Order: sequence, then C-alpha cells, then structure tokens
Amino acid sequence: MLADATGGVAPRSFCQDEVMPEFSPFAGIRFDTRRESLAEVTAPPYDVIDEALRSRLAARHPHNAVHVDLPVDDGARSRYEVACDLVHRWLEDGVLVRDDAPVFYGYRMSFTDPAGRHRHTTGVIGELTLSRPGEGGILPHEHTTPKAKSDRLEMLRSCRMNLSSIWGLTPAAGVTSLVGEPGPEDPTWVDDDGVEHALWVIDDPERIRGIRDAVGAHPVVIADGHHRYETSVAYRDERRAEGGGDAGPAEAAMVYVVELVADELTVLPIHRLVDGLPDGTDVAAALDPWFEVGDEVALDAGTLDHMIERGVLVLVEPDRARELRPRPGAFDGVRDLDTSRLDAALTALPPHELRYQHGVDEVADAVRAGRAQIGVLVRPVSVEAIAATADGGERMPPKSTFFHPKPRTGQVFRSLD
Repeated sequence: MLADATGGVAPRSFCQDEVMPEFSPFAGIRFDTRRESLAEVTAPPYDVIDEALRSRLAARHPHNAVHVDLPVDDGARSRYEVACDLVHRWLEDGVLVRDDAPVFYGYRMSFTDPAGRHRHTTGVIGELTLSRPGEGGILPHEHTTPKAKSDRLEMLRSCRMNLSSIWGLTPAAGVTSLVGEPGPEDPTWVDDDGVEHALWVIDDPERIRGIRDAVGAHPVVIADGHHRYETSVAYRDERRAEGGGDAGPAEAAMVYVVELVADELTVLPIHRLVDGLPDGTDVAAALDPWFEVGDEVALDAGTLDHMIERGVLVLVEPDRARELRPRPGAFDGVRDLDTSRLDAALTALPPHELRYQHGVDEVADAVRAGRAQIGVLVRPVSVEAIAATADGGERMPPKSTFFHPKPRTGQVFRSLD
C-alpha cells in the first residue's frame, strides 16, 4: 500500500545539543473572507504554476494571489513594483486585513488519492526563527537543483512580506492534536484538483503555548520550499547588515509545520525522464549491471503500490514498461534510496539530459509522445528515511520527494516590516 510506504512511526529523537528553533504566533495579513472567497483568490505555489495556469488564475479574480506572487511588469513598473503596489492597495481598500494580535493558523488539506484512499494533512502556520544549515534548528533534507534565487529575493526586498509558507516537519508528538479542527464558521474551500482546504485561527493562550513549546523542542525538517528557505536566510543577512545586526521580523520566516507521522503526510516520488541519448541506445542493456530487467508492468493507479510490494523501479519505454530490480551487491555503499541508486546507475548511459517529473501518467505520456526517450519510475521515500537523513546531517539527491497536496498561496501573508 502507498500509505505504508510513506509511513511507519517517525523517529522521536534528534540531537539535543543543537540550538532548537523558535516557533511563534504572528499577526497575519489575510483576505477579508466576508467579501472574498478563498477558492477564488488563493493559488498554488509559484514554482508549480506555468504560463497557462497563471493566465487562468489571473483571469479568475482581480485579487487572486497570483497577481502578487507571480506579477508581470506593466511597462512603467517592474514586476516587483507591481506586486508591492498591489499589496498596499489591497490593504488600503480592505481587501486584505491585518489580524489584531499574534496567533497561530491551523490549516488542513484533505483529498482522495488515486487508489481511493482518503488522506489529509493537518498543520499549523507560524513564524520560525531562521538558522543556516549546520547551525541547528532547521534541517534541509535534500539538495536543491541549480535555480535562480534572485527572483524570490527581489520579491522579498520589494514587498517585504512572506507571500507563502515554507513547509516544515516536526517530530514533536501531539502537535496535530494541539492544532485541532476547524469550526463551523471557519472558511473551507475546494481547489481545481479536488483538494479541500480549511483554515482557522488558534488564539487560545494555552494551545499557543503548547504548540510553541512542542515545536521548539526539536529541529524542524524542511519538507518543501528549500529555495524559499535559502532565500529567506539571504534576505535576513541583508537586513542584518542594514540594521546593525538585527533583521527584525526578517529574522524569521512563515512556516507551515506538520507533525512528522505517516497519517499526516503523503509523500509521492519524483520520477526521472531521460532524453538526448544517441539513436539506438539499448538502455536496458546499459542498466543491466545495476538492475535485473524483469516483467512488464501496467501503468495505472496501482503502479506505485505494485512497485512497493515488489521492491522494484520501472523502466518506461515508448511501447512498454518493465520492472527494474536492484541487483544484490550492485549498490553497496550507495544510500538506500531509489533516487541515489538511479543516480549511480545512470552514469552507465551515454551523455544525456535528465529531467524531473511527478506522476506515473505524466511520465508515460511524455515518453509515448516523444518528449522524452525513456522514463524511470521510483518508489516514494519513507517518512523514516526523511527524518533519518535530516537528523544525520545528510541530504538526499535533488527532487527525491514530492509532498502532496501543496499548501495554497494567499491564505495568510506575513509582514516583514
């Protein structure tokens, strides 16, 4: 079962000599839900929005968060000036309102997976004091791909606002219970992918203290948003230089913290697409020293469950898909992750282009349509592996995990002034 592969009981012990993170409530800036529907004004994270989706979101509502998170220049102003002006105009017009006091924000995403299982992720949005990798407190779990961070850094400089949350994981037991459930008056909405979202305010002093103390007792593992985390640290350092060592609100970033347990997490794999190989390359033969190429596999909603049960990867070719079973001893000294095994095995291929793609159907479509020569499906990384990797100070290969679903942008903003 897919749920089993992403599960088990997460480790509860981290290095206790490290500096622990400070997780605190803050006074957020939110859309006035008496006049705006969160279904209309929230958007997916900026890094999963292509041009077509951006156009649809922008046309959907003049106050959709994509207008500030992925702005476009208007000829007279840069895109960053456009975003800054929009945020301030929305505040002046009452489209956005500031909460009166610091609070935490409970946030839940619920959906049905392709195999028909009901899944949910419940966590809490607050501000987490930033620290560099190795300083303790915040632990990245995978390497990032080379990617321009200047765009998000310029956005922070211009808007002086956290527009979306970094996603963090805590091994602190009981955080989910402390976060609780939405009330009947709290906003809920369903996005275009059928995911139900719910947002609520946590202002009870005892619950605030319980969440703050629980999260602050352990390092937080970055699940998603590694680039935003690195950019936030860079921006903090700029503000420190400007402010004589104190970055003010930029000492922290807005983080969505979820308890590191299988019941609250759906970790999907990010598969590989390969292109640019010489014509006639026999990929199966090149991979033979590493993998035994086996039976054909059906590509459908049960493929990942099949892979987990059989302990295999899958080679996707234009006319078929076949099991790849790791050969005993072939990966001695390689980390026990499909992405690490594949990184090692792909060195046997001639020079090629490697791309990342989530979704079994999407990989199959890309190969069949000729947008890639072959694909390789990998199994989901377990929750235990994520925790152990981060706790050991190591990092997985880039694009090893895809946390699903993605928190919406626009439900809460956080001022850095």
